[in-house]
Amino acid sequence: MSEQDDEIEKSSAPLIEHLIELRKRLIWCLGGFFVAFLICFFFAKQMFNVLVIPFRWATAWAGLDTHKVELIYTAPQEFFFTQVKLAMFGGLVIAFPLIAAQIYKFVAPGLYRNERRAFLPFLIASPILFLMGAALVYFFFTPMVMWFFLAMQQVGTDSEVQISLLPKVSEYLSLIMTLIISFGLVFQLPVVTSLMVRVGLLSSQALADKRKWAIVLAFVVAAVLTPPDPVSQIGLALPTILLYEISIWAARMIERNREQERVARENEEAADAVTDKASLQGSGDSPAAS
Repeated sequence: MSEQDDEIEKSSAPLIEHLIELRKRLIWCLGGFFVAFLICFFFAKQMFNVLVIPFRWATAWAGLDTHKVELIYTAPQEFFFTQVKLAMFGGLVIAFPLIAAQIYKFVAPGLYRNERRAFLPFLIASPILFLMGAALVYFFFTPMVMWFFLAMQQVGTDSEVQISLLPKVSEYLSLIMTLIISFGLVFQLPVVTSLMVRVGLLSSQALADKRKWAIVLAFVVAAVLTPPDPVSQIGLALPTILLYEISIWAARMIERNREQERVARENEEAADAVTDKASLQGSGDSPAAS
């Protein structure tokens, strides 16, 4: 039995112990999410006001009075459920590091030591990339999208009716949450492709060969995930294409490191073989052998 098989055998446990461990990890995940949900619900109005800041920026870009930024709700319970939805979203984001850590602790005993070392960087990179996508939405794309919609307003004259944008609180939250989730998931592309390359399901050459199809798919996915306006669709498609190129570069780096490790391992095995052969020859030439 190899050393890696011994490592797995030592970490094996009966099914009932796995179920107990799973229950323990689920309790931690649900407890962390519930606490984060309560905190976010308590500060839901303040959080919503922070999310409205990009709308204020768009209002300023459109040359409108930023003091007259107004959102409405048309049902008595609408703003309450909007706060609940916002608290759930914020709670999931805040509790994600805890949830990811619990998932890792549950699956880690079933991994080899080198697999655990390889998995940790991706566990760290995933939330960082998600936050980068969310920041891009907050500081750039949400103001652009809202500016695009505000530009469609019509100032009433004698011959025209006045058309003003009065977003509902629920619809504005749904818009910005959709953009954040879409960009956050798209920014996971380097993580997913790198993991697939590491386990041998993909190669850098295969990614490069499918570049044309990936560009088309990026625009299709952007059209499905974003609101039906060209600004947000192009805004999601272009970063997706850039991330795909980064994924190709990361795949080549992984393959290069893998090849260097293979060469080093072969050289080490060859050196061990030479040493063993020399020791055998030395023992054969010794007086004891004669």
